Amino acid sequence: MLLQLEVKNFALIDELNIQFDKGLNILTGETGAGKSIIIDAVNMAIGERADRQFVRTGSKKSMIQAIFSVSEISDLEEVLDEYGIEVDEDKAIIVTREIYGNGRSVSRINGIMVNQGVLKSITQKLIDIHGQHEHQSLLHTEFHIDLLDLYGGKDIHDLLVMLSNKYQHYLKLKKSLESFCYDDMERERKIDLLKFQIEEIETAELTIGEEEELNQKRILLGNSERIYTTLTTTYEDFYNSNTHPSVIDYISKNTKALQSVAGLDGSLSYFYEALEDIQYKIEDIITEIRNYREQIEFDPQILQEIEKRLDTINNLKRKYGSSIQDILDYKEVIQQELDNYIYSEEKISQLKHEITAIKKEIEDLSINISELRIKAGKVFEGQLVDILKSLNMKNVSFAVDIKQLKDTYGNLKVSEKGIDKVEFKLSTNPGEPLKPLAKVASGGEISRVMLALKTILAHIDGIPALIFDEIDTGISGITAQIVGEKLHHISKKRQVICITHLPQIAALANTHFLIEKKIEKNTTKTIVKKLDKDNRLYELGRLLGGEVTEITLKHAEEMIDKAHKKIKATN
Repeated sequence: MLLQLEVKNFALIDELNIQFDKGLNILTGETGAGKSIIIDAVNMAIGERADRQFVRTGSKKSMIQAIFSVSEISDLEEVLDEYGIEVDEDKAIIVTREIYGNGRSVSRINGIMVNQGVLKSITQKLIDIHGQHEHQSLLHTEFHIDLLDLYGGKDIHDLLVMLSNKYQHYLKLKKSLESFCYDDMERERKIDLLKFQIEEIETAELTIGEEEELNQKRILLGNSERIYTTLTTTYEDFYNSNTHPSVIDYISKNTKALQSVAGLDGSLSYFYEALEDIQYKIEDIITEIRNYREQIEFDPQILQEIEKRLDTINNLKRKYGSSIQDILDYKEVIQQELDNYIYSEEKISQLKHEITAIKKEIEDLSINISELRIKAGKVFEGQLVDILKSLNMKNVSFAVDIKQLKDTYGNLKVSEKGIDKVEFKLSTNPGEPLKPLAKVASGGEISRVMLALKTILAHIDGIPALIFDEIDTGISGITAQIVGEKLHHISKKRQVICITHLPQIAALANTHFLIEKKIEKNTTKTIVKKLDKDNRLYELGRLLGGEVTEITLKHAEEMIDKAHKKIKATN
C-alpha cells in the first residue's frame, strides 16, 4: 500500500506531499492541472527511465519519495535481504529517487543505494500502474500470451522457466553446430593456419622467464669489456699492483704494526682486531671479484645468438600475445580449436544428437504448457465475460484463441514462450463474429476490458496497490457508475488510486484529492488538496456541470448519498 508520496522540483510541482488512505483514492482536477504529472512522479519512484525534462526549471534536481507499507507482502523481506535492505518494525519501506539536470539519477530503498533494475524488481511487487499506454498494449497480440500465463499461475510459470533454460541451451548448441558446418575449403584453410601457428610456437620452445633472463645476459655481454676493465683495476689497486703498493699491502703492514703493540693497551687491541677483520673482508671481496672477472665472456657470437633469440620471441609476441605466457595460452586455445576441426565429424554427430534430444524435451514441455494454457483460457474467458457484463457490456462475447505454430514442413515451431500464439477476441453485439480487439473495441470498451483484466489479476498477483489513469476513457452515464462500483469493489482488497474526470466514479471515493494549477510570481505550480465534505460537494458539482450552482451542488449531494447507500448494500 502506498502511504505517502512526496515530490519536489518535478515538472510543475514545486513541493507536494500526499498521504493516501486505504480503499478508493480519487484524484480530480481541471485539464492541465498536473494530474498525470503525479503518475509520472510515481513511475519515476518505481524505476522508470529517468528523464531530465522532469527537473523543474531553475532547479538542479528533482526528488520523489514514496513510502510503502509492506506488511501484506510475505515474500518481500527475503528479496530485500538479498540487497542488505532492512525493514523497520512498522513494516514500511521508503523509496527515494533523485533525478539531476544532466539525466543522472540516484535511487535508494531505506537509505541503501540500488540500481534501476533492483528498484524495479522490488517495486513491481508493491504497486501496479495502469495508464493510457496499457490501452495500446492490449491491442498488441504479443501482450496477450503474457496475460494468460500470469493468469495460469505457478504451474505455467514453473514450466516456462524450465522451457527458457532449455531453449537457451538449445540455441547455444545450434550456434556450435553452425560453427562446424560451413565450406570444406574454408575448413581446410582454417586447419592449415592453426597447424602453422601451433608449429611456429612449439618450434620456438619458449619457457616462462626466458625473455627476462636473455635481456639481462644481453646487458652484461654488451658491457663485458667495461665490466672486465673496472674489475681488473679494482683487483690490482686492492691486491696485486705491479707499479705501487696495493691497498691490502698497506692494511697488512699496519695490521702487523698494531699487533706488536696490541698487548700494551685495550684500545690498541681493539684497533688491531678491527683492522684485521677489515683485511679479511677485503681479501674475501677481492677473491670474489677475481672469480667473477674470470667468468666474463667476450664472445660476440654469444651476443648475436641472444639477439637472434629475442627477435624470435618478439616476432611471436607481435602475432600471438604481449608475453610468453600469453603466447603459450594462445597455443592452448588454438590447439583446442584445431582438435575441434580435426574431430569435427564426431563433434557434429554429437551436437546433432544433443540438439535432437533437447528439441524433443522443448517440444514436450511446450505441449504441456499449451495444454495448461487451453485449460486456463477456458476459465479466463468465463470470468472475463461475467465481469464485462457487469460493466454494462451485456451482449459481449470473449474468447482466448490459442493456435499452435508450425513451420512450412508442418513441424511445431518452438520459441522461448512455447509453441502457442495467443490472441484475445471480442464481439460486442449479438450475431457478430469474434474479432481481434483492435478491430472491434472502442476506447471505452478497451478501458472496460483492461479493468476486467485488472479485476481478475488483482486476486492473483497479490500487488497491494493499483493506480488507474484514464480508466474512464470513452465512457459515461450508467457505464461510468458501474465502472466506479467495480473500482470500489477492487478497493476492498487492494488500495486503488484513480485519476478521473467523471463524477459517477468520484462519488464513490473513500478519499478525494483535488489537483490544481496556480500561478504565483510568474511561476506555475501544481498543488494537491485533500477534500473535506463541503469541498468534495463543490468539486463534484464542477464535474457535473462545469459551473457550480445550487442545482449541481444538490445533485452532487444526492450522487454521494446514493453511492454510499449502494456501497453499504454490497458490503
